[in-house]
Amino acid sequence: MATNPTNYDWLNLTIEETLEPDRLICDPHHHLWEFRPQRVAHRYLLDEILADIYSGHNIVSTVFIECGAMYRSTGPEEMMPVGETEFVNGIAAMSASGLYGNARVAAGIVGLADLMLGDAVGPVLDAHIAAGGGRFRGIRHRAPWDASDEVPNSQPTTIENLYLNPRFRSGFANLAPRNLSFEGWCYHPQIPQLTDLARTFPETTIILNHFGGPLGIGPYKGKQDEYFPAWKSAIIELAKCPNVVAKLGGLAMEINGFDWHMKQRPPSSLELMEATRRFYEHTIEQFGPARCMFESNFPVDMVSCSYNILWNSFKRLTADYSATEKADLFHDTASRIYQLD
Repeated sequence: MATNPTNYDWLNLTIEETLEPDRLICDPHHHLWEFRPQRVAHRYLLDEILADIYSGHNIVSTVFIECGAMYRSTGPEEMMPVGETEFVNGIAAMSASGLYGNARVAAGIVGLADLMLGDAVGPVLDAHIAAGGGRFRGIRHRAPWDASDEVPNSQPTTIENLYLNPRFRSGFANLAPRNLSFEGWCYHPQIPQLTDLARTFPETTIILNHFGGPLGIGPYKGKQDEYFPAWKSAIIELAKCPNVVAKLGGLAMEINGFDWHMKQRPPSSLELMEATRRFYEHTIEQFGPARCMFESNFPVDMVSCSYNILWNSFKRLTADYSATEKADLFHDTASRIYQLD
């Protein structure tokens, strides 16, 4: 039995019919966890994600992205994140049994290895691969950092200019020989650093998370229009790197500053789409649909909307796109990049 989020009644104030319910979808970015009282979804395990992916849209596969869940409590510190891969692979095996429906939850797994270990990260990567049972695809080492105390910095390494750090890059060099990708998660002023990383390591596939984190809190509150031209230019430069692909989503977090979670009722899919479309359209224009993939970022984005509403917003955005473009954006790009087929 699924555990409802704390904002369940609020989310149900906005209900819509599912658009294009037969369209194949791979959700390439979600988390699984328990004991997260700071989130509206304290628990998000197999029951909870199944309730979302079977709420109307045709989700056929998903990719789990690291979130610091179920680390090992003993053993070498650098190996503790491998516990997350062990945990998720168990859920993936349950899903793959077919007993819970046709969708393959966590068909791909992305974990954490501290790339600041330099070359010493190799054994950690190998342990993830072994624990993933053929599902392990890459690493996300979060880099969001801002000088303002009003903007939360990310764990595990909250240092400025992480992507430019020589020790980090020494660890990063261990990804390509193992056919592992890298999730680029940063804030929008840091996108040029990710571009430099991509140019330095052209053999490594890099997936831009959440449009590079456009901020709307702290010193950035109410200033989206001011920095949007600089964000656009940064995306143009990043898209010139053929080894980079873009995830389209993650704009319903509190840090983005739209404040939907503070309103009387959740946004409709049309409201979501209209408020954020300029980020989507510019990124798709620069990268092309074959290098873009829609993502849910659930249960994080659940703070602002339901799963059904979110995917409806993507379908509204692409109403006039070709069949091939839609197939790429909703399924084919993600399935290819994460090697799910």
